[in-house]
Amino acid sequence: MKITRKYPIGAEVIEGKGVHFRVWAPNHKKVNIVFEKNDQLVDKQILEKEDSGYFSLFVPQVEPGTLYRYQLDNSLNNYSDPASRFQPYGVEGPSCVVNPYYAWSAQEKKWPGTSLINQIMYEMHIGTFTQDGTYNAAKKELPELAKIGITLIELMPIHQFPGSFGWGYDGINLFAPYNKYGTPEELKSFIDECHKLGMGIILDVVYNHFGPEGNFIDQFSKDYFNQKKKTDWGAAINFDHPSVSEFFITNAKYWVEEFHFDGLRIDATPAFFCETEEHILAALSKAVKNSNPKKNKIVIGEDETQNNKLLKPLEESGYGFDAVWNDDFHHTALVRLKGKKEAYYKDYLGSPQEFISSFKYGFLYQGQYYYWQKKIRGSSTLDFTPSCFIIFTENHDQIANTGTGKRIYQITDPGIYRAMTALMFFSPNTPLIFQGQEFGSSAPFYYFADHAESINKMVHKGRKEFLTQFASLKDKLAAKKIADPSNPVTFTDCKLNFTERIKNKAHYKFYQDLISLRKNDEIFQNMQTIRMDGAVLGADSFLIRYFGDNHNDRLILINFGIDQQLIPAPEPLLVAGDDFKWIILLSTHSVEYGGEGIVPLATSTWEIPGHTALILATKKLTAKEIMVKNELKAKK
Repeated sequence: MKITRKYPIGAEVIEGKGVHFRVWAPNHKKVNIVFEKNDQLVDKQILEKEDSGYFSLFVPQVEPGTLYRYQLDNSLNNYSDPASRFQPYGVEGPSCVVNPYYAWSAQEKKWPGTSLINQIMYEMHIGTFTQDGTYNAAKKELPELAKIGITLIELMPIHQFPGSFGWGYDGINLFAPYNKYGTPEELKSFIDECHKLGMGIILDVVYNHFGPEGNFIDQFSKDYFNQKKKTDWGAAINFDHPSVSEFFITNAKYWVEEFHFDGLRIDATPAFFCETEEHILAALSKAVKNSNPKKNKIVIGEDETQNNKLLKPLEESGYGFDAVWNDDFHHTALVRLKGKKEAYYKDYLGSPQEFISSFKYGFLYQGQYYYWQKKIRGSSTLDFTPSCFIIFTENHDQIANTGTGKRIYQITDPGIYRAMTALMFFSPNTPLIFQGQEFGSSAPFYYFADHAESINKMVHKGRKEFLTQFASLKDKLAAKKIADPSNPVTFTDCKLNFTERIKNKAHYKFYQDLISLRKNDEIFQNMQTIRMDGAVLGADSFLIRYFGDNHNDRLILINFGIDQQLIPAPEPLLVAGDDFKWIILLSTHSVEYGGEGIVPLATSTWEIPGHTALILATKKLTAKEIMVKNELKAKK
């Protein structure tokens, strides 16, 4: 019987006939498939050996829901399928045959995919987004996210990982959605609902290492790992081996094709060691883009080294990514917000020029010496599209790295916080917010991970050591307050409380109004294509101007310092234009947002309130206003 498979590995249901199993185990002479029920072995069959180290077998009458493992040679241990589609009992349990069929909605079938232009991104961790921590519970909250204007969800990793809770960056079964969050069908329903509501969704994937517990993939082949390299989190992956690269490329296609994710965010790309002619990152990008080719997909990278090769097109020997996280914006923003320059904040000033340069050119470090790392950092991004830089003031890493897990609004001045938030939303870059940020969640976000006790102790010790790069966290009292990652309370404390949407209504309205103005204003909708310029007005103040057609301009005035009067004001970008004036579209000083009240706009003397952002638009003067203006000009 000839079998046509969709993917080269894993258990594939052949509708009405049975299941075809295929696994790569090149270092073994024999592979058995062991079927289980109620923890008992019910059948065992020998797989047929193929070329290149693969073993396969079609087994008739096997149905979805069947549990199985592989026995390698005559080992006394049986192992889950490296390409398991579901692990109902966790990483130590058997794999489960899954029928990939899902009755997608009519809206989903018409969904065009997504691109980065004009997106409002939202980073979500399923386990802490709701009290239940499931796809089904998160699905109920999606209408509210769509209502406030979120357009693209970035889902933190959901690969099967050990224990009852975790961030997900220590995945083991990369094809299996984490069992505690729900079934594969429930994940598909969650994604279907996103698309019905007009929101895209991408998945954060970790391809540079496997987690430390329950990882048996080396039992199938030692060739999965690069013996010459290592990462900060474990053994490096051997992407130079064609079957290993095939495993990860297949995984990327699988999430996009089978689950209808709109793309991937690829974690920690500098830890991808590859010497093949086509780099694995280029191959992954190409695989995602070519999957479901009628739908738009995006690939985002996290690259601390700020390598522009990620953003260069494939035809220019780049990797073809659509965007990268811009840590530079975050770091300079946090220096301004907190007034501290510890650890990796050392090389930033939080100065007006840094924000202007970030808006115009993306990365701040494009080849300069970086004192924190004692080496050159970054590469040129002067000519890249602004939307390809993802900017944020909060994300999972950066909140946890405060040591206390506190949200940024809790550790800075409220006025400066609102001004910085407005600045982020009216950047030509792509803004990302972390779950709960929009309503001022009081829930912290700690690092949490549930492992065996011996590993838990090492993780806790390692976490404390990592945070000692911050001088303030070397303090013994501060160090004692660093949450134990393995304590279940550390995890449950991070869960959002949606009643705070009402409690913190001013905060929530602020974010809603910012998002609405960003999405609906005709100039802010086109920030990628219209001319932008900026100017420093003082040590704590600056402006950004967008030039629309027919003098339809926007001006962003930022003052992080005390009240300022621009006398003199030799800056032409302040002038609305002949026969035009400025009007206020939004002031972060509004009482509605928790401020003290909107100060009337005085453009003759340019009085800019402290700790404020003003969003201004040009408006044509009336005939009477033109007459008054001309009279003032005529005065000697």
